[in-house]
Amino acid sequence: MLKVGRLIGNLRYNMLILLFGMIVSSEPNRIYICSIAMFKGLSVLFALISGVYFVTVSLAQECNPAGSGLGIEANLISGKIIRHEKKFTAPIPALSNALDVNFSSKTFGKKEWHQRRNFPVWGVGITYTGYGNNAVFGHCISIYPDLQIPILRWKNLEWTFRFGDGVAYVTKKYQRIYPIDTLNTAIGTHFNDFAILMTDLKIHMDEHWHLQFGANFTHISNGDLHQPNLGVNMGGIHAGVQYFPVTCRPKPMLRDLPKLKKRWLVEARIGVAFNEARAKDSLTVPSYITTFYVSRRWQSMNKFFCGFDYAYHSDVYAFLKNYGVEYGHEMGHSWDGAIFAGNECLVGRFGLVAQLGCYYHQTWLKFDPFYEKLGTNIYLIRQERGPLKELFVSAFLLTHEIVAQYGEFGMGVGF
Repeated sequence: MLKVGRLIGNLRYNMLILLFGMIVSSEPNRIYICSIAMFKGLSVLFALISGVYFVTVSLAQECNPAGSGLGIEANLISGKIIRHEKKFTAPIPALSNALDVNFSSKTFGKKEWHQRRNFPVWGVGITYTGYGNNAVFGHCISIYPDLQIPILRWKNLEWTFRFGDGVAYVTKKYQRIYPIDTLNTAIGTHFNDFAILMTDLKIHMDEHWHLQFGANFTHISNGDLHQPNLGVNMGGIHAGVQYFPVTCRPKPMLRDLPKLKKRWLVEARIGVAFNEARAKDSLTVPSYITTFYVSRRWQSMNKFFCGFDYAYHSDVYAFLKNYGVEYGHEMGHSWDGAIFAGNECLVGRFGLVAQLGCYYHQTWLKFDPFYEKLGTNIYLIRQERGPLKELFVSAFLLTHEIVAQYGEFGMGVGF
């Protein structure tokens, strides 16, 4: 145990060195200089990770040695901020750069969903982004869990899709006090939601080393918790390397899985979101969301669903009261409702949800006629028998095109 403690202590020390290397540069175009220094420490980090993996992880010893499928990858990213709104008036830099480091684990069938999902890769990523204009946008450091799904495999080539969502800290935000930054109308808070999408073409050099090239998209915003909140969207390309200390090809544990029924469920969810009131003093007030829908499972690990939702927005009500608009009828102009359809990708106890809705009624502050909702269900109960089939908590981000309106947190049931 003493050796384990020392290994973990050394690992934390080297991680701090790497993170420091990501933020010491005051100019984003020097990220590559920083990354060279960081890569010098990766050999030590690899050795430490290998040691920690070997002494702390036990993964089906009868099939694979400890540490099988565990790896680390680093990607250098170059891209550009996307102007997605006319209100986005800040000057867009010619080039934005980022460094993404991801600690990953290749699944091999220890759990049933591994095989149903064709043995995906899950991990935890850390990304540093220099947007190219420190005076306005600053730097962004994020950490997030992610899941990588194989799309196509052929000999030593593999095409994959990776997506993740987590939290980001941005060094610059809109503010009217010193240090003043009124050009940055995209970000209103230091802490924000961070989402990343990546697709890669991987070249498997051997069972330890992979080279990869691909395209990516990142988004940060605070879910309209505080204005302004246009968010920053960045598209780019990347190249990187991935290393597996033991092997990238753990032997799969194949089993005969029962085929799950294409069952129908009636489901309901309640949620709450918070927005800055569009009135004097700009207080943060709640919105209340109620959702009803039916779902049908398909291919054992997906759910198609459709239904309708209702949301009452206290921030809109505060706006109408404050400015004397629609006097006496404020509540009738402070709710919206929509019909929607979507799909949920089931991964263990998690459900990854994508939903598209069309409004049949909008608040006085009308948005686009369509909305998108992305998020996660975490299942506390999911069973095949009994009156209560599902019980879950949820977190979603509702957007209009790629501008966030609110982040929703709730609980739901399925019968």
